[in-house]
Amino acid sequence: MTEVGIRGRPSPRRRPREGRPGTREELLETAGQVFAEKGLDRATGREICERAGANPAAINYYFGGMEGLYAAVVEEAHSRLLTLEKLSTAVAGKPDPKAKLKAIIELAIDLLTGPISTSWVLRVFGREFVAPSFAFEALIERQGIPKVRILRSIVAELMQRPEDDPAVARGCLTLIAPCAMLLIADRGTLRRALPGLDLKRENAAGLAEHLLDYALAGLAAVGREAAR
Repeated sequence: MTEVGIRGRPSPRRRPREGRPGTREELLETAGQVFAEKGLDRATGREICERAGANPAAINYYFGGMEGLYAAVVEEAHSRLLTLEKLSTAVAGKPDPKAKLKAIIELAIDLLTGPISTSWVLRVFGREFVAPSFAFEALIERQGIPKVRILRSIVAELMQRPEDDPAVARGCLTLIAPCAMLLIADRGTLRRALPGLDLKRENAAGLAEHLLDYALAGLAAVGREAAR
């Protein structure tokens, strides 16, 4: 029901008492941590507000409810990863498909081995990557599909095959797989299974170079085979 103020005019929507600058950002960051720990199903607005030091009404005020908050968290997580804008900027002006692929791999590995690797971002986005929620579907249409189109065009050019060739699709899959592993795999488990794999940021350049060399050799070989 709309509140009525002086002279019968609707009163402005009331801001929570602690609607201080930064409350929305604090809620978003705290919610990311809670969702990373518990998922959407077990997280509660009360816990998020208590951790953030916010009034329980703040989630409804800023996000329209828990679903709106979760959608905002997923969006924020993606914005700190490889967005369409970052990918497009990385390949812009590059002279050939090899240089474009190099730029994409370097950017992805730099992000996935940086400070973000120990934050809530990878856990939230990794969960969505494996079991997409309502929040992920719109993101895939707006960001995911266009990013794959860019990658597909690069792979097709490297393989000298049409973009709709099944070999190109398989080539894209082999490029996405290592990054997906770094996105969803527990880093402690990776260290135990592959003790020689050092995922510190200072080693990102070496890992990116390895993935690029491996990808280029594989794509060239498959492209030759597909042309026969």
